[in-house]
Amino acid sequence: MAQHNELGKKGELIANDFLIKNGYEIVARNFIYEKAEVDIIAQKGAVLAIIEVKTRTSADFGDPQQFLKPKQIQRIIKAVDYFVNENEMEVEVRFDIIAIVLNKKGMSLEHLENAFYHF
Repeated sequence: MAQHNELGKKGELIANDFLIKNGYEIVARNFIYEKAEVDIIAQKGAVLAIIEVKTRTSADFGDPQQFLKPKQIQRIIKAVDYFVNENEMEVEVRFDIIAIVLNKKGMSLEHLENAFYHF
């Protein structure tokens, strides 16, 4: 497995644990629909949080959340629409990003709720 894939998987595990500790129920991980992959789908109350996890070893080239492109956002929205309809869910959908910087100095994690509205 490529080193960046290992970093991404490690970041997703960290994000998964963070969500569980903060009262979320994990509904799905790595949900794939057409060309989109949704990292984590989690529910807390009546809110279905769609979590894109961005993990980097440094913020030198920008924050991890800045690496989410508009086309990727469109694909994720389409995948989530399919997921919610297919599972006949009556929920409010929120799109979040968990940005993780993980390196020898330690780890930082930022949970950005309603992150897609910031683009």
